[in-house]
Amino acid sequence: MSRRAAITLGLGSAAAVVGGALLPRDSASATDGVAAGESCAPTPEVTEGPFFPRRRPADSDADLTRVAGRAGRADGEVIVVHGRVVDEACAPVAGAVIDLWQANRHGRYDHEADPNDAPLDANFQGSAHLVTGEDGSYRVRTIMPGAYPASPGWDRPPHLHFKVARRGYHETTTQMMFAGHALNEADRLLRALPAEEQEHVLVVASAERDAEDDAPVYTFDLVIRRV
Repeated sequence: MSRRAAITLGLGSAAAVVGGALLPRDSASATDGVAAGESCAPTPEVTEGPFFPRRRPADSDADLTRVAGRAGRADGEVIVVHGRVVDEACAPVAGAVIDLWQANRHGRYDHEADPNDAPLDANFQGSAHLVTGEDGSYRVRTIMPGAYPASPGWDRPPHLHFKVARRGYHETTTQMMFAGHALNEADRLLRALPAEEQEHVLVVASAERDAEDDAPVYTFDLVIRRV
C-alpha cells in the first residue's frame, strides 16, 4: 500500500474520535490529588498510519538517540517527551504498554515500506517499546522528527505515533504534534479533528530543560478507556 493510500484510509477514523481535554501539559503529576467524581476525557484517536514497526528491533528502549552497539548518536535536535497514562477517572494505569515510533530528522521511517528517498540514520532507533510505572508515567529521549511528503500538495508536519494497550482497557492509537509548526495548518489528519480536540494532540515545550542534553521537554498525557 502506498503512503498516500494508507494515510488517506485513516482520515475516516481520525474524524470519528472521542472528545475531551487531556491532562494539564505543564505538570507531570497532573492526576495527583484528583477530587472524587472528577473525570479525564479519553485521548483522541488518530490513524496509526502505514509505518507501524513490523518487528520489534533488538534495541527498543526509551532512548531513541542511540542504538546499542553503535558509538554514534542520532542526527537532529534532541527532545524529551514524558507524561502519564491514566483512565477516565484520572487514576494512573500501571503496566500499560506504549509503542512509540516516528520518522528520523530527515522525515524517513526505518520501515521497508517507506517510499521516501530521504536518508536513513543508522544511529537512530526509530521506535520504542515502553511499560508505564506504578504512577502511570513514561519518559523517552528522542529527536525532533522531520516533515515528509504524504501526497502531492500535502507534507506531514513533525509528529510522534503512540499506541497504548493494557488488559481491561481499549487500545488507543494517536499522534503527538508540535504546536506552532507551519505545516499544521494544512495537515489533513490534524484538521480532521474537531477544533477542541486538535489542542489535545498539540504540545508545547515546558519551561523545564533536560539536564543531560539541555533539551526541550514536552509533556504528553494519555487517557485510555476501561472496557
